Parts: sequence; structure tokens; C-alpha cells
Amino acid sequence: MKQFELNDGTMIPSVGFGVFMIPNDGPTYDAVLEALKAGYRHIDTAAGYMNESDVGKAIKDSGIDRSEIFITSKLWLQDYGYENAKIGIDNSLKLLGVDYIDLYLLHQPYGDYLGAWKALEEAKEEGKLKSIGISNITVNLWRKFKDGMHVMPSVNQVEFNPFTQQKELRNEMAKDNIRLEAWYPLGHGNKDLLTNPTILSLAEKYNKNAGQIILRWINQEGVISLPKSTNPARVKGNIDIFDFELTDEEMNAIRALDTGKGTHNPEDPANETRLMGLKIHD
Repeated sequence: MKQFELNDGTMIPSVGFGVFMIPNDGPTYDAVLEALKAGYRHIDTAAGYMNESDVGKAIKDSGIDRSEIFITSKLWLQDYGYENAKIGIDNSLKLLGVDYIDLYLLHQPYGDYLGAWKALEEAKEEGKLKSIGISNITVNLWRKFKDGMHVMPSVNQVEFNPFTQQKELRNEMAKDNIRLEAWYPLGHGNKDLLTNPTILSLAEKYNKNAGQIILRWINQEGVISLPKSTNPARVKGNIDIFDFELTDEEMNAIRALDTGKGTHNPEDPANETRLMGLKIHD
């Protein structure tokens, strides 16, 4: 598995396994075990996914040394603010059953964001979190929060795929060497993306499927991808992307597919209202 270096010196597997919307108490456990058997060494969960405990159990039962597995989790809005965030971090550690989390993110850009970030900074200093980062941050939101941060985030996890390339954001993040991480790297099953003629022609050339072409393109762009599937064949296929390389011309052909739009706008007040109202615990 290829790794990327983050701005704090941490090495992160360039492709991770996402568990968004996979239920706890069995399904996530099975999916993570399958992913680890397939060769994944980066698991991406979140407090808001409510399946951290299954992730932790699967990692423990896998027989793979903890030091070989990179765990990402995220703090939910309900636990924002300095004091609440300290409790939220400890709760993630407890549910995962680990002494440290490799990467911990602020999941959404609302509420007492900087208070929560301060708690992440301190937890990093204490060794509870190896790296810290942000998620769903746009250029405008970054400029709003940046000056209140003493430690630069290592990653910004956002929607990213050939139709949503976040070009302005990538340029802004590059100024502080903040690496992008892609959720919906395959467009959440977007048929138009997966049947795009440019991508299909490359799939035929390299004897790969459309998803593998997209994930290889993302990898060559230097972006971490987090494909999710509960289909064992697709789970294996999504990391079978390191035996070929797209040419500069082919990379540019996929870059030309950018629409400049995504499915989620973090700056939309309706999204803030909706997400702020979501409670994941009493």
C-alpha cells in the first residue's frame, strides 16, 4: 500500500476503508475484518457513524498488530466546545478500545469549532491523537477559522472525485501543506461518473473497472481516498490500483471532467441547521 506523508511527518496509507452508513453490532465488524484481510491498513470511522466499537473489535480480533493499522475517527458537533471535546475524544478512544487514534478530525464546521480544536491540539500534545485534521471545510470557512488554530491540520476530508475536484480549495490547502482526503471518491455510485466514456475507455485499456481508474487518478493526484463497499469483490478491487499508472495526458483528460459542483455545500445555512440538530448520544 502506497503511503503519503502528512505535514506533521506522519505516514498515512493512501487508500482507506470507509464505514459510513454501515450499521454497528455486526455489519461494521464483518466489513472491517474483510477489509483488513483484503490488505487495507487504514480504517475511517467517526463518532457520528455510531460504529466505532465494531471497528475497534474488528481490529483487535484481526490478529494484526495495532501499530500496523491507521485509524481515523471524527468528533461530532454534539461534543464541540473545549470541555465537551475532551470528553468526546476519550469516548472515541474507549469505544475503539485503543490508547491512541492515528488521525482525529472535526467532522463539521459549525458550533464552537475553535474550542473543540483546542482540545484536539492538547490531545495531540498528550499523545492521544497522533495527527489532527478538519472535514468539510471550504475556502471561506478555512479563512474564518485558520487564525484561531495554533497547530495546522494535517488533512481536510471533503467530497472529491473527477466531477468534484475542489481546485480552489486544493490550492488554498497547499499553502499550509494540508492534504485532501476524499469522501464519495466514486461519486456515491453516481452512474454518470461510473459510465463516463473517458473513464470507461481507460478501464478497457488497463483491464480495470471504472472505480479502479477513478481511485488510481485520485491517488496520482496526491489525494487520500476512502472508498466504501460491503461487497467483498469490490472491497478487494478498490485497492488493486497499484499495478498501472495513468499518463499525464490521461490524468488531464480526467481533470477535464470537473463540474466545479458537489452534492454537499457546508456553507448552506440549511445544512448547518440540520446537522446541528443531529444527536448521537443522550
